[in-house]
Amino acid sequence: MIRGITRPKDSYFLRAESFYNVASEIDRIGDDIHLAYGNRSLHTRSHGESFMTLLEKRLLGKGFYLFDEIESGISPSKQMEALVHIHRLVKNNSQFIISTHSPILLSYPHADIYEFSNKGIRKINYEETDTFRVTKDFLNNYQHMQKILFG
Repeated sequence: MIRGITRPKDSYFLRAESFYNVASEIDRIGDDIHLAYGNRSLHTRSHGESFMTLLEKRLLGKGFYLFDEIESGISPSKQMEALVHIHRLVKNNSQFIISTHSPILLSYPHADIYEFSNKGIRKINYEETDTFRVTKDFLNNYQHMQKILFG
């Protein structure tokens, strides 16, 4: 987080595995909070649609956002759309910390990427990530990989 005289005006912590509970709590709180989420229960939407609603309607900018594996349940095209919303928020003085295995989300320009392993934590380039390398190898050689995987 960049330190300075101003504090974040907005913040959000989201773990993909607990998003259902977040939606349930929003419903429990009532109608007023639904305004921040498109005036409709998140339970009436798919996981991906709910997350996109969060990005589009709830996150206001000038914020600090922590996301844990948000890509689960979101199609690759929606992940690209999420990058557009994340970029809009970054341009509006927001910061993100995102834990992800998505090669799409990892591709955000100028992102600092840290790898956590049994050797410790180190900053790496996008192309060095296992996620990038495995995905690229699979897509470039999927028929060969299928032979390896399935005999």
